[in-house]
Amino acid sequence: MPITLKHIRWLLCAVLVSLLLALPTARAANPHDKNDDELVIGMSFQTLDNVYFVTLQRALQEAIDDMGARFIFTDARRDTARQHRDVEDMLARDIDILLIDPANPAAIEETIVSTHEAGVTVVAVDTPARGPIDGFVGSNNVGAGYQACRYLGEQLDGRGQVAILEGAAVAPMRQRVEGCQKALAEFQGIELVDRQNGNQARNKALSVTEQMLETHPELAGIFSVDDTGVLGALVAIQTAGRNVKLAGVDGSPEAVRMLTRPNSPLIAMMAQHPADIAARALALAVKQYRGEKAPETVPVDTTLVTADNARNFLW
Repeated sequence: MPITLKHIRWLLCAVLVSLLLALPTARAANPHDKNDDELVIGMSFQTLDNVYFVTLQRALQEAIDDMGARFIFTDARRDTARQHRDVEDMLARDIDILLIDPANPAAIEETIVSTHEAGVTVVAVDTPARGPIDGFVGSNNVGAGYQACRYLGEQLDGRGQVAILEGAAVAPMRQRVEGCQKALAEFQGIELVDRQNGNQARNKALSVTEQMLETHPELAGIFSVDDTGVLGALVAIQTAGRNVKLAGVDGSPEAVRMLTRPNSPLIAMMAQHPADIAARALALAVKQYRGEKAPETVPVDTTLVTADNARNFLW
């Protein structure tokens, strides 16, 4: 059948209608075009019982307020099931971006998958998460552990017995231990004699340190993966009247104050920068939301704080 002008017009109309029908679908597939002040940003914290996370939350609140965006945050209280429910609730409230510090990086994967499938940008903060995340921002924890224990080894003149106070079985704590072990191995005269879990709880760290001191009468140094362990260990060392040097990671105001006390067993903290982590996580998430070029991982360096610079150090 010959193609007539009528047929051509009909075909053109059909093509135009198809294009028009496709426009809403294309927009729905790429909805990340809101202005900053239209965004809804959620943050799921594994816990807010630690001054580090409270500082991070406040820094996020301030930065998001400056954007004019809306901020929703929740506290999972270290409970993965609760964190899953928190994220589901935020999805029901139409968040555009989810920042998450997972209570359990493996167990939260299903939650990350469903959030990703909902078209929400996901960035893990402080602790990496399994699943299709768009980025991760956190401290350089291997470096923090390494530098703390390198300094500890130097202050012990490269010899003596050292113990490690560990924490939760999550990547940041494991990495700090890894970095510490690497540094201690560089000193031929240092012997790692004990590794115990302080459970990131002051009272637990205190009792564990008491046991370490009793078991190892020649103990010369202790490394703790976090501030709560440091503060518990500090009480145990002082109560026992032992000459044991202590170093750790985090840098909370309370721990930093202990560095300034005369003859304090605490000699060094590798301080994190929660406000900086918050700012970088938010910036990365917004870039990923808009499809802009951005790194997948942003490591944030820590700072060595000793008695020499503690009075001038602030989170």
